[in-house]
Amino acid sequence: MAFVSGTVSGSTRTAAGPGEAVSGPRRAHDATVDALVRAYRAVPAGTRVRLGKRTSNLFRFGATTGTAVHLDTSGLAGVIEVDREARTADVQGMCTYEDLVAATLPHGLMPLVVPQLKTITLGGAVTGLGIESTSFRHGLPHESVVEMDVLTPAGELVTARPDGDSADLFHAFANSYGTLGYALRLRIELQPVKPYVKLTHHRYRTAEEATAAIAEFSASGIDFLDGTVYSATEHYVSVGEFVDAPTPGARVSDYTGMAVFWKSLATRPVDHLTVHDYLWRWDTDWFWCSRAFGVQVPWVRRLWPARFRRSDVYRRLVALDQRYQASNRIRRRLGHPEEEMVIQDVEIPTANLPEFLAEFHAHVGISPVWLCPLQLRGERTWPLYPMKPHTPYVNVGFWSSVPITGGATEEERADPTIRTKHNRFVEDLVARLDGHKSLYSTVHYGEAEFWERYNGTAYRAVKDRYDPLGRVPDLYTKVGGAA
Repeated sequence: MAFVSGTVSGSTRTAAGPGEAVSGPRRAHDATVDALVRAYRAVPAGTRVRLGKRTSNLFRFGATTGTAVHLDTSGLAGVIEVDREARTADVQGMCTYEDLVAATLPHGLMPLVVPQLKTITLGGAVTGLGIESTSFRHGLPHESVVEMDVLTPAGELVTARPDGDSADLFHAFANSYGTLGYALRLRIELQPVKPYVKLTHHRYRTAEEATAAIAEFSASGIDFLDGTVYSATEHYVSVGEFVDAPTPGARVSDYTGMAVFWKSLATRPVDHLTVHDYLWRWDTDWFWCSRAFGVQVPWVRRLWPARFRRSDVYRRLVALDQRYQASNRIRRRLGHPEEEMVIQDVEIPTANLPEFLAEFHAHVGISPVWLCPLQLRGERTWPLYPMKPHTPYVNVGFWSSVPITGGATEEERADPTIRTKHNRFVEDLVARLDGHKSLYSTVHYGEAEFWERYNGTAYRAVKDRYDPLGRVPDLYTKVGGAA
């Protein structure tokens, strides 16, 4: 591996005014970018290049092919500056949302959409999509990008904006997963916050009732909206509102200790959190997935250090398990069936949500399930993730494993169509209901079907322009697990 080093301050400041000197963080950023571009251009043609990251929120654990030169991006992990008056921030591409929120909240501001896990990076959320409980109003993270500096596969540094010469790159960047280049700096819109969020959890018996409530709340003046499906007969729709102070007599909850947030939906119909704790309410227990490690068992939780109750720690444990297949080895020795990992986020038109949930409960059976309403912000569409404007969707997130059944012999059970049948069922169901599937996890489409669903014609035109020599694998190759 080859590395190029660079440093940058993570401090923030109000943007420089006319005639004011360039800030120290911006100078450091510029120097780091210059060094990175030079290092990238020095890599011999035909050599695979990767930008090094400390963490990942992808769930594609297939074997990679070939060797790669890794370029150090540790100097691109901060916030360059915050402009309180314009409500924008200039942010480096490898900055995590944990650090971004820490920089903006002291100014009374936050990104329009803050994905629910701390170590998701801004560049990752833009090139790979992201979502959270403000998405019913503000769409997806890439929709709040004003401009971005992209290092293209050809080694050029391009400032892409919604209009102008590089508008094609700007619009195709979302859902390209680094195959069209790497965002080194992004200017994003921010929104004002209040100190607390008041939460009200509404319970519904049927998916039809919950769907109707989602549609009604989405049209109201609330600030946050998401939902949780405990079972086919127990649905919660959580409404959040900014408040200056908790309701008199109400306590402010803390879910970083012994209490578990997702369990509170059924026991605390009204709740209050600081805005900081609200934004990270799901991270402590990785939604509900920490239960796989026993972290929600009280005595285990007491022994599990608080600093390790966070999503990136659990994700590393899953990666180790997938690498060595430890869980499936144990299941085989105990005479139990192996399990298929079913980790997906899909967007379903809101009107089709009850049908999706009914089929999902019957054929997959994972619970709980997360619901996150979303809608594009306006008329602008994004070619590689072709959602329709003015159309409400609900993101359905499910992250667990399901026993592999079928096949009389061990050889038959090793058949990929059996070992991936639940994921393939989800892909077919999403297509039938006019939905879309995020690509951060396993993908089982054939190449022709994949390009049909993700606008291969538009992708190829931009790919040919910014990567004419094919230096970076294309999107299908990358998300299919071969790159």
